[in-house]
Amino acid sequence: MFTDTHCHLYKEYYNDLDIILKQAESNNVNRYIVAGCNQKSNEEVIKLINNYSNIYGTLGIHPEDVENYNEKDLYFIEKNLSNKKIIAIGEIGLDYYYTKENKEEQIKLFERQLAIAEKYNKPVVIHSREATQDTIDTLKKYKVNGVIHSFSGSLEVAKIYIKMGFLIGVNGVITFKNSKVKEVIKELGLENIILETDSPYLTPHPYRGTQNSPKYILNIAEFIANLYSVDLEKLAKITNDNISRIFDI
Repeated sequence: MFTDTHCHLYKEYYNDLDIILKQAESNNVNRYIVAGCNQKSNEEVIKLINNYSNIYGTLGIHPEDVENYNEKDLYFIEKNLSNKKIIAIGEIGLDYYYTKENKEEQIKLFERQLAIAEKYNKPVVIHSREATQDTIDTLKKYKVNGVIHSFSGSLEVAKIYIKMGFLIGVNGVITFKNSKVKEVIKELGLENIILETDSPYLTPHPYRGTQNSPKYILNIAEFIANLYSVDLEKLAKITNDNISRIFDI
């Protein structure tokens, strides 16, 4: 059985979550980590983990929400870390894709959440887009480990993150025909990766253009199994063992 280590199973995307989970289970996906991005989604994560035994959560403020958060939102994250099913701080990080004008504010928010993770000895789930060097430099200031979500960088960068104690999150992007990620992932070794969908985004080939879902973990797993010439059972065992190294799950 597989785990979708990063998805956004919010009401705004899925009308009937029970159906989504049943479809995933029929594809041998039976465990889910839902990532929060802002106060609204963080509150929804708490409800999900309380209502479903096989859903775990992460709480964080995404860099795209840097203009909208307040002190109460950070307090909410810290207050709910006592819940055993909140297993990480995330999705947090830096994103300069749309603008660099709020770069300093992003770094400040990132550092504040890393400080919380360090204080409570929680792993982090990192979003980094067009901000690799600043992400690495900021992470080096704190004693944290975790996952580099939706990795799309070079082999050199991947090795830096791995040396720092991070796993590499691999999703549907690896299946895209023009993707160079597969060449990087092939060189990393299965002991350094975990599987994610980032649902409802980044639907794998050949389903691009439709809404993503945790059931497509199987498609990502099949692609990676072929890449490494291993069977699905071995891939499931290795990636689940990897998850257990980082997350208390």
